[in-house]
Amino acid sequence: MRHLILNLEAPLMAFGGETIDNHGVIRWFPSASMLTGLLANALGWRRVQRQRHQRLQDRLVFAARIDREPRNRIRLRDFQTAQLAKYDQGWTTRGHPEGRAGGRNTYTAPHLRYRDYWADVRVTVALRLRPHDQTPTLDQLGAALDQPKRPLFIGRKPCLPSARLFAGIRQADSTLAALKAEPLEPEPHAPAASEPIDVRLLWPQGETAEGVTVNRSYMLTDQRNWVSGLHGGGRAVCEGSLPGSAFPVGQQARQAAD
Repeated sequence: MRHLILNLEAPLMAFGGETIDNHGVIRWFPSASMLTGLLANALGWRRVQRQRHQRLQDRLVFAARIDREPRNRIRLRDFQTAQLAKYDQGWTTRGHPEGRAGGRNTYTAPHLRYRDYWADVRVTVALRLRPHDQTPTLDQLGAALDQPKRPLFIGRKPCLPSARLFAGIRQADSTLAALKAEPLEPEPHAPAASEPIDVRLLWPQGETAEGVTVNRSYMLTDQRNWVSGLHGGGRAVCEGSLPGSAFPVGQQARQAAD
């Protein structure tokens, strides 16, 4: 089976989970809804094309691997405050300014919220489409990621990619096998480790690969009902790990595979 390889790398990234009050929490791995929005944005789809988004999300089968962890696994928390009047406007990715409806001032107190981010993280995703022969195809998604119709971001608008997103197509029996065969880029300034570093992975339940340790299996609620606009729906996934030494290393391994 053919899998599209995504390289998610940015100074800041946010893989959003369930929002609690005014706190925008994040998860370790990208969600189905986030990947759907990223790909749809690259294709130039509009939010009102809800059935297209829903169909794309329903077709996604993917696994993810954390290539570079944040230092000490610490989240960066952003404290945000805003008090907008009726005539205050700001530009959005939709191409026109957005303001507030209502009276001269829509409220007297500022709007407070907290948003978490991962800093200096790299994640590799292997995904396929089921069925594979419908539009958009993997090749169309790869082309759109290289020449997107709109600016792309990884989770939230400040999270701009710092590297090419599309990392090629790989043949493998499963998304997990595709990740295991994908080269793990060494960190140029990382100190030599006395013990092998474990690389964490997430994959669909039911897939296997030699040597992968399963740490837990659970129902992950990371989908969105694109028709209603609400988040809901889940899928069975596994989390586990492999020693970093189990992966091919560097660009030479990728070129040999291609």
